[in-house]
Amino acid sequence: MNAPLNHPLPLLDLDVLRTFVAIAETGSFTTAANAVFRTPSAVSMQIKKLEDILGRSVFARDARSVTLTTDGEMLLGYARRLLSINREVVSKFIIPDIVGVVRLGSPDDYGERVLPHVLKRFAQSHPSIAVDVTIDQSINLRRRMDDRALDITLLTNSYKTSAIGAEVLLTEPIVWAGAKGGCAHLREPLPVSLWEEGCAWRAGALEALGREGRNYRIAYMSAHTAGQRAAIMADLAVAPLPKSFLGDEMVSLGAKDGMPEIGTYNLAMVVAPDASAPVKAVADHIRATFELFRETGKF
Repeated sequence: MNAPLNHPLPLLDLDVLRTFVAIAETGSFTTAANAVFRTPSAVSMQIKKLEDILGRSVFARDARSVTLTTDGEMLLGYARRLLSINREVVSKFIIPDIVGVVRLGSPDDYGERVLPHVLKRFAQSHPSIAVDVTIDQSINLRRRMDDRALDITLLTNSYKTSAIGAEVLLTEPIVWAGAKGGCAHLREPLPVSLWEEGCAWRAGALEALGREGRNYRIAYMSAHTAGQRAAIMADLAVAPLPKSFLGDEMVSLGAKDGMPEIGTYNLAMVVAPDASAPVKAVADHIRATFELFRETGKF
């Protein structure tokens, strides 16, 4: 019900809006509850309060999913703007005015999938820090760090190796990715899509195939994640990918499919030892992002 015009309009609670946005972005009340550090029942009460204030339903719920209603989609844009303005205002008074440029390196896979979200949120809380990104292979990024051409870099390492001075952010299984309903894994020799030399996922995959004595051919080679995904989804080849990288059109192939286990890999971060305040701020933000991912499975 709309509020009478002769009464002041109610104020929306920013904490409730933060919860609303978290649910909209994750598609789950439980996952959103973890992200905002509340119980699922508390989150449900917040949304009921929001819907009572607005007199509209903002989510359509069924047994398996949560989706925005038309009113919810409209509210989402306003909620994001209000939260952004709040961050900007609070940062002016609470967060020190850190100014500077940070040179950040990342492998292509995380540069494409994760960094855009990370840097967007960082820019909202630290508008005076510019982040210049270099995308390259881990072996080249390590060299750039050694040459002091980067302030921070992310690196992917085999589970058997670790970079000196690196902080492990994530350890995750590498799986064989194939097209949903595809048959590439049944072909002989096995068509494989791989990255160039120096990739931790490539090394683990080839070692696994060699250990099992499986005949294979490198049917597709690309230095970019998008190229690997294209080969998988077209059922031209199978490819080693982190489990969290599987999309809706992909499946994980295992022993029942005749595919050998690959193992795990580490995603690590190296920070310059003489890190400035802006560099430390970026590093802390990256750490927080991966802590959230380990808890919720969402970036």
